[in-house]
Parts: sequence; structure tokens; C-alpha cells
Amino acid sequence: MSDAQEIPYHNQLKNRFRGYFPVIIDVETAGFNAEKDALLELAAITLKMDEKGYLHPDQKCHFHIEPFAGANINPDSLKFNGIDIHNPLRGAVSELEAITGLFQMVRRAQKEAECQRSIIVAHNAMFDQRFVMAAAERTGLKRNPFHPFGMFDTASLAGLMFGQTVLVKACQAANIPFDGKQAHSALYDTERTAELFCYMVNHLKTLDGFPHIPMEIKTEEKNNRTLNFFKKGGCNRLRFPVA
Repeated sequence: MSDAQEIPYHNQLKNRFRGYFPVIIDVETAGFNAEKDALLELAAITLKMDEKGYLHPDQKCHFHIEPFAGANINPDSLKFNGIDIHNPLRGAVSELEAITGLFQMVRRAQKEAECQRSIIVAHNAMFDQRFVMAAAERTGLKRNPFHPFGMFDTASLAGLMFGQTVLVKACQAANIPFDGKQAHSALYDTERTAELFCYMVNHLKTLDGFPHIPMEIKTEEKNNRTLNFFKKGGCNRLRFPVA
């Protein structure tokens, strides 16, 4: 790409979130305790940014996961998410295989985007982050690409932008189709969350809310334009009405 075609600074993903590479995550579990309850399903979607600075979903991975040894299984959780852990058609893999696959995909995409570290984006993100981090700890994997505690929570962002914190309601507010029958599938929820996050980021840009220009810079630019106007003899070109 020539200098004339160089992508503007703020239209590069590596500069949009202070060097962080956003990855959409959703998990389905057998409870609420990340250390004790089983992680049963995991999906992730990376993002890419086009030359105009708009975000789009990119690569994805999806795993059904075998409960780790000694994991708690809450029947109420299984009833809620509809997962049958004994169904051989699930094609479940170990936590090690799932987390390894996730980390490999994320590290490759992060490197390609020239970002410094990845950050989890999820709906009610603390829940998903805790389960991913707990699984990574159990497997003993090194080089975790994700920030240990930073995250982007689409429930909070949607509450700010739409006044809606429930995923289906937020998607409806953003005119994103949502099939309630497919909800609580990790892959489906991740796909909708990715669309929602991209919509909110892109909508902010469309409204000229990004890049944000501090007030002092705006004032300085205004003063410079005024000064240049007079330097170029702008005053001589003005025509005032005759009384």
C-alpha cells in the first residue's frame, strides 16, 4: 500500500482499543462457580477492521467440552441451557484441547492485527471471563493471550447506548435478528454478541463520536482556522451591508 493509500491511524484495529485485540466469548456451564462447576461449551469470534475503521466479525471457534475431573454438575443449569452431557453426538473435547484451540486462534489473529494483548468481550463479561481463566489455570497452559481482569461488557455498553441490558432486547434495539429458540447455545450467543458489539462501535463512529477530539484541541483548531483566515486576507474579502 502506498503512502497515499495509508490507512488512517484511527482506522486501524491496533489503535482503536489502546492496543487491545477484542475477542467475543460466550460459555455455557453447569453452574456459577468457575472453580468448581463444569465448563460445557465455549465459542469465540475474533474481529477485523476495514479500511474505513468499521468492525466486522472474523474467525470463529466452537467447542463442546467434557466436564473436568471432579466437576460439579448442577441439574438446574443443564435444564436451563438444554445441554445433555451424556449425549455422544456432542463431540465433546477436553478442556485442554478447547482452551489450546482458543488460545492458538486468538494469538494468531492478535499478531496479524499487530495488537499487544487480547481482551474478552462478552455479555455480562465477568461470568465468561472467570470460566475461561479458571479453565486456563486448570490446564496449566502458558501464554494466555487475554488480559487477566480487563474486559468489555456488552450488557453495560448496551445499557448505556440503548437502555437495554438483556441480550435479546439489546439486539432488537440494534435491529439485529434474534431467535430465542437458539439462545443459550454458546455459538449462537457469541455470533449475536459479536454483531451487537460491532454495531455499537460502528454506530459511535457514524455519529462522529470516535475518534474523540478533546475540547482544548477543538478550540486550538478553531483559533488556527481564524488566524489563517486573517493571514490570507480573508477580512478584505468580506462584504458588509451598507447602512
